[in-house]
Amino acid sequence: MSDNGRLSVALAQIDPALGDRGRNLERHRQWVEQAAETGASLLVFPELSLTGYFLKDLVSDSAIQLDSKEMRDLAALSTKLDVVLGAVIESPDHRYFNASLYFSRGELLHVHRKVYLPTYGMFDEQRYFAPGDRFRSFATPFGRAGMLVCEDIWHLSSAYILSLEGVDMIICPSSSPGRGITTDERLGTAESYALVCRTYAQFLTTFFLYCNRVGFEDGANFWGGSMVIGPNGDIIAQHQDADEALVLATLDLADVRRERLANPLLRDERLELTINELRRVWHERTRKPY
Repeated sequence: MSDNGRLSVALAQIDPALGDRGRNLERHRQWVEQAAETGASLLVFPELSLTGYFLKDLVSDSAIQLDSKEMRDLAALSTKLDVVLGAVIESPDHRYFNASLYFSRGELLHVHRKVYLPTYGMFDEQRYFAPGDRFRSFATPFGRAGMLVCEDIWHLSSAYILSLEGVDMIICPSSSPGRGITTDERLGTAESYALVCRTYAQFLTTFFLYCNRVGFEDGANFWGGSMVIGPNGDIIAQHQDADEALVLATLDLADVRRERLANPLLRDERLELTINELRRVWHERTRKPY
């Protein structure tokens, strides 16, 4: 990031090799070097970028622990720029999480364990992964950030919670297969994700970084479409094709302040009212006291 409050970001829209962590790590190194040469200060990889998506019985073999040598190797990727990547994390009690990790200056800064695990249609994540249990913002060298992983954004409360913590940007790694064709022959998933991401950015007045993978796995075609969206909901940069690409954008971090001055939705949010109403709904559903 330069002294004028601008942040250069890059999204690595890649095609990971299923179950081949060593090969994927080497490719991560190559993309890090490429992004660093452009002057980017933050590089985002897709969901499960280190392993591929449809792991099934390969989950345990693909997992890494937070205190392992493998984790230190990943942290070393962030000596030139901050890096977000996706991996399977194994807990000390041997649960496996679909996680996105934020590295900065050679250190692990934050881990987000995917909360909402899709188990419908072609998806079967709850069979192999344990769900995360929190949404937390965290401080970065560039401001406050929060992370969501793919399905997390299809639940309104996820981004809402992060916004109430005052995030400047939401980072969403994804492994979304293409499904459905619209009247103009665009993928239905592409239109839906663009609509959701732009809506969050505008309503929560925050930058939104969406990085989706490409390639084929287990008969599924991942559509890419990675995009960077400003706090007014406008798309700043996007790669719409389903091929590997480095999506580059420069963010003016002062845009968040300008949008929140002009459109003070967060200021006017009535958090206490929301909490009270949620407690009421929870009580009516469970009949437990609140």
